[in-house]
Amino acid sequence: MTQVFLLWFWNVNLADSHRGLARVLAMTSETKAPSKLATWAWSLWDWAEQPYPTIIQTFIFATYITSSYFGDPNVLSGQLGIAGAIAGVAVAISAPVFGRRSDDAGNRKRWLLINSGFLIAIMVASYFVAPSPEFLIFGLVLYAIGSVVQETAFINYYAMLKQVTTPKNIGKVSGFAWGLGYVGGIILLLVSLIGFVLPDNPWFGISTDNAENIRVLYLFAAAWMFIFTIPLALFVPEVAKTKESTKVSILESYKALFRQIVELRKRSPEALKFLIASAVYRDGLAGVFTFGAILGSVAFGFSKTGVIFFGIAANIVAGLGAALGGILDDRIGTKRTIVGSLAGLVIAGLAVFAFASVGPITYWIGGLALCLFVGPAQASSRTFVARFTPDGREGEIFGLYQTTGRAASFLSPTLWTISLSLAAAAGIANTAIFGILGIVIVLIVGLVLMSRVHPAPQLHVD
Repeated sequence: MTQVFLLWFWNVNLADSHRGLARVLAMTSETKAPSKLATWAWSLWDWAEQPYPTIIQTFIFATYITSSYFGDPNVLSGQLGIAGAIAGVAVAISAPVFGRRSDDAGNRKRWLLINSGFLIAIMVASYFVAPSPEFLIFGLVLYAIGSVVQETAFINYYAMLKQVTTPKNIGKVSGFAWGLGYVGGIILLLVSLIGFVLPDNPWFGISTDNAENIRVLYLFAAAWMFIFTIPLALFVPEVAKTKESTKVSILESYKALFRQIVELRKRSPEALKFLIASAVYRDGLAGVFTFGAILGSVAFGFSKTGVIFFGIAANIVAGLGAALGGILDDRIGTKRTIVGSLAGLVIAGLAVFAFASVGPITYWIGGLALCLFVGPAQASSRTFVARFTPDGREGEIFGLYQTTGRAASFLSPTLWTISLSLAAAAGIANTAIFGILGIVIVLIVGLVLMSRVHPAPQLHVD
């Protein structure tokens, strides 16, 4: 399937070039606004790739691979965390290389489509992870590789944001696209729940033996991404190759990365301050979703079906938050939107902890409040980077953005674990609820750091 996809997008790119390079260059020119079709097609990729975070990373495959099918769930959860940590290191190492090379070579769309093809192949391969311990390593490897591919795809996807927006609507488009992704997540979870998880006789005669009704969802996810990536391949123009482009070795790419960091500290300290602040608070945002299902099931007693219902509600609320945050971004400023969202997250997180004894209603209210503020914080973060990044270096800066983000990816898991350990040492029964305090600490530190960042950093890249 991957080979078919790669041949397809390659032919599409050739066809685009045959239809006229002048038209493509005109569409990417600063003097002409991007077409609405290109903007819609770019935004739709958030919807297209949503099966991976929703089905694979969070609600279905991640819980499947850590279930009793494969061994002790407590041990498996730790092993999944190790797989994620390895993936994080791989992204931190590779992101600056991919980002810089996509700028110089002018292949942002092509690399995004390549990564999309790999994600589709990984979701197809996940179907073959049978519910048996001998398939555990295979599943963990797929999970880790998929995480690397997805993060690499985001470098090029984020870098294309300025190609399909104007300075006046960049925040709105970013928030809309992120919200569109959440809507896709809602539909995916609804179909999964109604068609395959809940019924004794799943749709299309799918059997429940050997978790077939669960594993078939990975094929559904792959088909979804393939179909909805097509508009981006057809209607979003490729960025032009930079005139000064020269091929450099991987070693030279890393040398350039370190030079860039040194230059940022000297010439653009506010941009560097943002990258550091966002690395911290974005890990807190990731922690909200990574451990959200655990909080619901362990701390508040949600059933597996209840967790999926909560996931549907969470995607609805987060999508609305992202869309509204995008509008606010263009009106009150990107920094204010981020700071306000982080403050809301801290308050909601503390409320979940303080009122945990009330019962599940606490998480339905407080947990959804967390989701409400996650969307705008995520969407406005990439908008903030796009606003201060010079033309022609979007991939490079977003590669650095991904690198710094991964450099701090240990914070939430570490503080989560420490919080639980301290609660257990104190003899507290419901230790899981204390994990939210670890995430809140990360968010508070990120909020303090972000409050010290200039709202409009100036970035000069040679």
